[in-house]
Amino acid sequence: MKELSEIEGKPRCHCGIFGIFGHPDASLMTYYGLHALQHRGQEASGIVTSEFIPDRDKWRFNVHKSNGLVAEVFKDEKIFKNHLKGSSAIGHNRYSTTGSTENKFNIQPFIVNYRGGNLALAHNGNLTNFRTLHSRLQNEGTIFQSTSDSEIVLHLIARSKHSDQIMQIKDALDQVQGAYSLVMLTDKSLIAARDPQGFRPLALGKLGKAYVVASETCAFDIIGAEYVGDVMPGEILVIDDEGICSGELKSYHVSHRSPQSHHCIFEYIYFSRPDSKIYGENVDKVRRKLGKLLAQESPVLPDDEEDKVVVISVPDSSNTATLGFVTESNKNGADVKLEIGLIRSHYVGRTFIQPDQHNRELTVKSKFNTVKGVLKGRKVVIVDDSIVRGTTSKQLVKLIREAEPKEVHFRVTSPPIKYPCHYGMDFPSHNELIANTFHGDVAKIAQELGVDSLAYLSIEKMVEAAPKEDGRHFCTACFSGQYPIPVDSDSEKNANDN
Repeated sequence: MKELSEIEGKPRCHCGIFGIFGHPDASLMTYYGLHALQHRGQEASGIVTSEFIPDRDKWRFNVHKSNGLVAEVFKDEKIFKNHLKGSSAIGHNRYSTTGSTENKFNIQPFIVNYRGGNLALAHNGNLTNFRTLHSRLQNEGTIFQSTSDSEIVLHLIARSKHSDQIMQIKDALDQVQGAYSLVMLTDKSLIAARDPQGFRPLALGKLGKAYVVASETCAFDIIGAEYVGDVMPGEILVIDDEGICSGELKSYHVSHRSPQSHHCIFEYIYFSRPDSKIYGENVDKVRRKLGKLLAQESPVLPDDEEDKVVVISVPDSSNTATLGFVTESNKNGADVKLEIGLIRSHYVGRTFIQPDQHNRELTVKSKFNTVKGVLKGRKVVIVDDSIVRGTTSKQLVKLIREAEPKEVHFRVTSPPIKYPCHYGMDFPSHNELIANTFHGDVAKIAQELGVDSLAYLSIEKMVEAAPKEDGRHFCTACFSGQYPIPVDSDSEKNANDN
């Protein structure tokens, strides 16, 4: 089943994670948190809770997970009352790669019971040395239950020679490379960890005395939690009763420190919700700046005083950037008007019967429709956050052309996507990217899309829009081909599910 982001022709993110410690309704809070993070993964969802059984003097992990959206997987409220008991929980929304959708062993959180007790794990990201580690462990006799690189971490923890559980986790993370934001649940603690580069976001919050961690702060807002800060790159943060009582959480770090961070800039461009704060900055603020800088670099001007220029967004991910584009255009004397020219259907879900693959026009029309009255006879500027294959953009332009505009211009708030991502995003193969199909020739891409002009934001201006405080740096590999850390030679074949 296609996911919404694939229907829209956008890159897909590798999941959302949530964890909470010390709350009487931990599983319910996790449910709401996962609901707010639904955009990060729509294939499957799961929650694990840690419950102490007094009469048996032991801890028990309870789990409920299945394929489907959060509301589908947890539609029976008895799941929370009768099964997912306990004051600590972690949750995961899963995006899956081709070929692994039906493998239920891939649905997270993963659970193991080993010499250190119970352990559950949820992961957002992608391990770049997955193949090397998998081959080594397999040769040593390890049996894998899933095709997910997340399982690697569990096996490394279980095989560690350290006796202390935190040191076992540190030992495992010292061996992996790539992108990971992790939440782990043990019998008595919640552990949050982030790779040394800080590729994927992971925020820390408080709800009363309880601590919360999540991929984005929008998951805090829905439950009324307060944002405290971020789990730092390379940090292993331990949340337990001792930390709650003292107000000071234990913090450890992986051995291979990075001299600088490389946060994924695409989180600001597309993945994260505009109402979230990630990497310490509001997404809305960065997206508006992306739109403003695009208007400075590639304005669309009226031909004369009678010419009417209208600017429309491709809803919903481009809405905020479009506001920035319009504001800056008018500030610079372009005299453009923001209009709602595209209406997006919010009822095309996972169960919607998709048209035949070859009938992409019908696919787009099931998702969008035009407001013809505001487009007819006008010079129209379409603002979008990215173009991947270009097939959806081409059909969208065709749809807008049917409204009989005077001209159609396309503006993109990111540079051309030319390279695969190995750190937690799913792009098509190198040859499927439209920027490579036409060898980076923007004029030819414009001709293929059927627009009068096309302009992308430059890499320099994109980086300028990102926050610079505390010496933060951003990964631009999918645009520039400059990878911050090495990857296995066959990493593109990695069938991970994070």
